[in-house]
Amino acid sequence: MLYYLFEYLESQFSFPGASVFQFITFRAAAAFILSLLISAINGKRIIAFLQKQQVGESVRDLGLAGQIQKAGTPTMGGIIIILATLIPVFLLAKLDNIYVIILIITTVWMGLIGFLDDYIKVFKKDKAGLKGKFKVLGQVGLGIIVGSMLYFHEDVTIKEQLPAAQQIVQENGRTTVFGPAHKSTKTTVPFLKDNELDYTKALRFLGEGYEQYGWIVFIFIVVFIVTGISNGANLTDGIDGLAAGSSAIMVVTLAVFAWVSGNIVFADYLDVMYIPNSGEMTVFILAFAGALIGFLWHNTYPAQVFMGDTGSLTIGGIIAVIAIAIRKELLLPILAGVFVIENLSVIIQVFWFKYTKNKFGAGRRVFRMAPLHHHYQKLSFHESKIVVRFWIIGILLAVLTIVTLKLR
Repeated sequence: MLYYLFEYLESQFSFPGASVFQFITFRAAAAFILSLLISAINGKRIIAFLQKQQVGESVRDLGLAGQIQKAGTPTMGGIIIILATLIPVFLLAKLDNIYVIILIITTVWMGLIGFLDDYIKVFKKDKAGLKGKFKVLGQVGLGIIVGSMLYFHEDVTIKEQLPAAQQIVQENGRTTVFGPAHKSTKTTVPFLKDNELDYTKALRFLGEGYEQYGWIVFIFIVVFIVTGISNGANLTDGIDGLAAGSSAIMVVTLAVFAWVSGNIVFADYLDVMYIPNSGEMTVFILAFAGALIGFLWHNTYPAQVFMGDTGSLTIGGIIAVIAIAIRKELLLPILAGVFVIENLSVIIQVFWFKYTKNKFGAGRRVFRMAPLHHHYQKLSFHESKIVVRFWIIGILLAVLTIVTLKLR
């Protein structure tokens, strides 16, 4: 809203300083600061409200150190993250930008699914929460909506770099490096020199005209990634500060990629896919990062509030959608490695237990407990040490992800 206000003041009255709102970097920095302050300062009021409503965490005794002491700690703290993200976005972002619209829809959609899950757990006293099939149905539904918008909306385009012989030197001395904007299902493959993969090519076996069915492959991939990453974030939210801190590292990294992908100069310099209008996502992404860091003020050990599924499902959904929108989803196994490892630890544990039970009559375990962070708790590591070490791993993975801009 402020963007449009200052745009009007600049165009009609040449208001001093109003033009600064035209710069994405300024609005993104302002969004980060504002969201951090909202999350850290006003978060106290939300926590107090949750305590008043007796929205406390019910804890099953799994034999983990310090677990029983967490009983009664307010949950649904993801509300803090959502509000601290959306308020700066509505104030500072271009609300007619398709990428911002998609991210707002993602935030509200996943937030509602997570809220419903937490509501059932807390107020209906059902520890299972929302049934898994309904949770997955909600994730799949979001994937279909996001995939359809990205595939069919006319403003979602890319510009590809022209061969040197086709580049045109303009009268002002600048060179036209990129071709016209066009629809595409191409994405970026890390570590490869010719690093673009077109999902539609998977349908070449259909013969002539296969391109018209490209939306099927694209939407399927979006659904798969949104579901996988949101579940990974959900599983990671098991000890104080782990999910919020790990996610903040991933989100800041994605902000770098979004800004570069939406800036024609840096896209040319780094030889990455130029995605018109995607730079505006930087405002949303840094607002989200600020909200996560501000939430850590209350969520670090010993946590005053838990994010619950309201937060964790939302976090995973947003990270997945950002990566898909900037055509960097194939980097998620690296960048979101913490989520991936947590997911895999559960899959391995369940598979091995069922396999050995069928084979030997008694189930055996690979880990003392899954997800992986609980394995280390069972080994008597203090949860603060586990969290910080996971953060360090997350930082290393983030640096490796950024290095892929030039490492090919």
